[in-house]
Amino acid sequence: MPQDSVSPIRYHIPMRIAFFGGSFDPPHLGHLAIAHAARQALALDRILFAPVGLQPLKPRGSCAGFEDRAAMVQLAIASEPHFALSLLDAPKPGQTTPNYTFETLQQLRQSHPNDTQLFLLLGADSLRTFHHWHCAAEIPFLAQLIVASRPNESLAELQSLMPPSISIEPGPARPHNFRLTNPAGAQSQLTLLPNLHYEISATALRQSLQNNSATEQIPPEVLEYIHQHRLYQ
Repeated sequence: MPQDSVSPIRYHIPMRIAFFGGSFDPPHLGHLAIAHAARQALALDRILFAPVGLQPLKPRGSCAGFEDRAAMVQLAIASEPHFALSLLDAPKPGQTTPNYTFETLQQLRQSHPNDTQLFLLLGADSLRTFHHWHCAAEIPFLAQLIVASRPNESLAELQSLMPPSISIEPGPARPHNFRLTNPAGAQSQLTLLPNLHYEISATALRQSLQNNSATEQIPPEVLEYIHQHRLYQ
């Protein structure tokens, strides 16, 4: 057989994708820093920034509409080839029920090959409410958790933030890696991004925008969009 007729061997490399949901009202530099740290720590192929239509724990909704928040996210990540806007949590016509992360991750799982590794990226404040989330005990076994931690996060404190049915113990890559186990014996992983808790309050940012104060924590392209569309006035 002639050499040029031999097909090259093609290797399939599973994708590593992180889902990063939130209000992004507005997106700020803390969000970008957490995503960069997560990608570097876990060699992620893609991070999906997903503005949420209606958060279960924020019944009054967001200040800016979904389309504006999605547009701001797109501007914030435009120069980042490994970041992408996801519309999985976009509001649906006539929607009255919240967007649940568990259901969104199920959709993400179904839309990718079985060997795709899924991760859920959380800020430190989101972890504080995690045990209240819908189907929280099942979420880590759909997607491994990546958490931007507060300084000196202890094992006992992390255990207190998990649903009661999940046990947590140090993993092989100490001190920032932990093994999660459920009663059925299924295991997952929680990875801390150490000392990445950014004290950036979206409420404070919106108040600064109302007062025309300095807002260095917002990407310039996003800030220009906010001014052009007179958001948070």
